Amino acid sequence: MTGVTDDELYRQYETVNVYRRGAGAKLVLNRPERMNAWNAQFARDLLDAIQKAGDDPEIRALAITGAGRAFSSGADLKEGHQGGLTDVYSRLTEQYHPIITGLRTIPKPVLAAVNGPAAGIGLSLALACDLVVASESAYFLLAFVNIGLVPDGGSSLFVPSRVGFTRAAEMAMLGERLDAPKALEWGLINRVWPDDEFAAQADALLDRLAAGATRSYAGTKRQLNRWVYEQMQGQLEFEAGIQQEMAASGDFAEGIAAFLDKRPPRFTGA
Repeated sequence: MTGVTDDELYRQYETVNVYRRGAGAKLVLNRPERMNAWNAQFARDLLDAIQKAGDDPEIRALAITGAGRAFSSGADLKEGHQGGLTDVYSRLTEQYHPIITGLRTIPKPVLAAVNGPAAGIGLSLALACDLVVASESAYFLLAFVNIGLVPDGGSSLFVPSRVGFTRAAEMAMLGERLDAPKALEWGLINRVWPDDEFAAQADALLDRLAAGATRSYAGTKRQLNRWVYEQMQGQLEFEAGIQQEMAASGDFAEGIAAFLDKRPPRFTGA
């Protein structure tokens, strides 16, 4: 399940393509030259694609995957921070949060088919889905600490709810890659397949969900949301406030400078 597909093109955006596969829809993140990093247009396109697919009664299941070699590398740091710091709080609350909450509340099953790196907000996107499957070469990364930020997009809720406090703290504070087999072992994701089997296996799972008991899936989502994600709106708001604090820090300025200069950061705690 990659950006190359024989399925019917259903809707095309500047940064996202949507394909129909029977009663299923595949949302393909389509900025492969930037490893499907998020910019403002990407967020607008993705939100509209999710809403349109959710409103279409003929679509009974969704899958999200990436074109090229990545699922999503996170926020586009080069584009997002040209000319100085941005209003991180507004970006999160106005652009990112509607996508995350939309995936949790859409009354249809949503599958994240992680074909490559899922980092930062890209990881949050995957974990907002109901099921997460990955190719064997994929990896997951809470990259925020590496540039002096904190998890956002719901990751401070999604990660510990899946793997527990101890492993969530390790992912968030050490900022190390977690390869797909280890992610499966930790309970972060549901299934892993060899790279050469991944597309066919993910398509088969989407087909199964699209042919399943749609109202039952919707009811199950409501139950899980009440149990695990009832505090999601408050947590998203809390994340955005802390992230705005971090965006004003010296460590974040150094993290961005180091990223753009392609060198290790020299954090001072400022």
